[in-house]
Amino acid sequence: MRHRMRGRKLGRNASHRKAMFKNMAASFIKTVRIDEDAENAPKVSGRITTTVQKAKELRPFIEKLITLAKKAQPHLEKATQFATSADKNSSEWKSWRESEQWNEWNQAIAPALSYRRRAFSELRDNEAVDILFDELAERFAERNGGYTRVVRLATVRLGDAGEQAIIEFVGERDRIKPKKRSASLEESSEATATDEAETEATAESEADTEEAVEDSAETAAAEDAETETEDDSEKEK
Repeated sequence: MRHRMRGRKLGRNASHRKAMFKNMAASFIKTVRIDEDAENAPKVSGRITTTVQKAKELRPFIEKLITLAKKAQPHLEKATQFATSADKNSSEWKSWRESEQWNEWNQAIAPALSYRRRAFSELRDNEAVDILFDELAERFAERNGGYTRVVRLATVRLGDAGEQAIIEFVGERDRIKPKKRSASLEESSEATATDEAETEATAESEADTEEAVEDSAETAAAEDAETETEDDSEKEK
């Protein structure tokens, strides 16, 4: 009974797909270190452009490799306390090599070397393995999964009009969501608006009072003037 393969075949057999993803993963990881003097150097670090289907299949492949490299970090940190800074094949290094300290170092670093060999069997590229364990594992030490993202592009590939996408490592060029205003800020802004409204209302009432006083004073002055005129006319009579 034949079993159907899960996932996308991408028009290739199993061995061809495996070789393709090895090359893509190694190329993707090596974009973290950009050599500006190299020919065909990537313009943006930690990013490649491919088809949407390949990007979706490559993403879990990369995520597993980073998880593998992260598992080796505790063993590497434990082994550093038993390591030596002496040059290889020097007298100091040879004495350390024959000491009990070397045995402890060897036991501590053995699991990390095992993880490194497993990663090399998947990538077959020493530079990519170095970047994976030395840089990416440290970068995502505090992150649990979701080390990459796939972003669709509006432009299609020339020739076959295939849908294109970008696959890149997270942590760079991330969008920052605007923070929502807290309740205290909203209350303070509402209180400020209320105070301003009350101040304007008070100023308007004071202005109305001053106008009323001025009007009453003018009315009283006019009445006094009329009274004086009447008195003068009676005296003349």
